[in-house]
Amino acid sequence: MERENKSIDPTMEFLLLGFSELLCLRVLLFLIFLIVHLVTLAGNVMIFMAVVMEPSRPPMLFFLCQLSVIELCYTLVIVPKALLSLIVVDGSTISFIGCAAQMHLFVALGGAECFLLVAMSYDRYVAICQPLHYVAVMSEGLCLRLAVACCLGGFAVALGLTVAVFRLPFCQSHRINHFFCDVPAVLHLACTQSYTPELPLLAACVLLLLLPFLLILTSYVCIATALLHVTSSAGRGKALSTCISHLAITLMHYGCATFMYIRPKSSYSPARDKMVSLVYTNITPLLYPLIYSLRNKEIRGVLRKMLRRK
Repeated sequence: MERENKSIDPTMEFLLLGFSELLCLRVLLFLIFLIVHLVTLAGNVMIFMAVVMEPSRPPMLFFLCQLSVIELCYTLVIVPKALLSLIVVDGSTISFIGCAAQMHLFVALGGAECFLLVAMSYDRYVAICQPLHYVAVMSEGLCLRLAVACCLGGFAVALGLTVAVFRLPFCQSHRINHFFCDVPAVLHLACTQSYTPELPLLAACVLLLLLPFLLILTSYVCIATALLHVTSSAGRGKALSTCISHLAITLMHYGCATFMYIRPKSSYSPARDKMVSLVYTNITPLLYPLIYSLRNKEIRGVLRKMLRRK
């Protein structure tokens, strides 16, 4: 009992090993991460500023603005600590409270993004399936309520998951073989042999991944059904082009998240998880503004206006 009480002491610290096994590549990895981080910040800030400066914002631009804010916070929660782990040879320490806060913010922002992708799919559904009622349905008040609900839902589920994880006894070493406090990496330190500690993660996956994905799938089934009744191939192609960006981001986001979290504890592999997490926390936030700036006509127009003002 004394050992267990000590293992959940809020004053204890974890050691993030980061990429300690790649000492010879530390400088190269640091430069690559730093450049990717700065470009990601610049891209999302540019989209955010462009949308904010636009006096009339359609619902999709409003949701893109929120997506950029989420990605900005997302990278700021993870990347600075990852860069620090590359500077410190033996890994960087993080307090019990700091680790819990990082996990909560990471899951909350990822969950908010999952819910936001549902709101964006609903926007596409109304635009294509109910075009005459689009302005009335997707009002400014509804968009604001959807945005708040996405954030509150993500933070609520993340809080429950974080509390459940950090109530576990950590009887093994407090060395986390990762560059941030990811859920599977912290669960791997728990000294329980049963599958009970994985139940909160499973519940969070159902709420943040499975249910939103089913809602998005339902929206696109309805969109596909509506497009079957469109006789003009040009009209069908124009409608589909408005969904390509959202579909690309949805597949990237849910593909990485599913690979990382929907699996048993026995299949945990630190090296594989770190590589997938690199893509999930560094590459996808960089690709999101690129995808939307290249594929979304409204974003391209807003960016051109902003550059002309400059």
